[in-house]
Amino acid sequence: MVTATERDDMTWYQCDACGLLFDDPDDAEQHEEHCDAEDPSYLQ
Repeated sequence: MVTATERDDMTWYQCDACGLLFDDPDDAEQHEEHCDAEDPSYLQ
């Protein structure tokens, strides 16, 4: 599930599994489908 959160006067979409933030809800949903719930291997 993706959670919307407000930061810096913007809405961000956070992957509930790993905590990664996205500015596009579609990107967040797509990421979550393939998320292995571990820390991302790239910088946020």
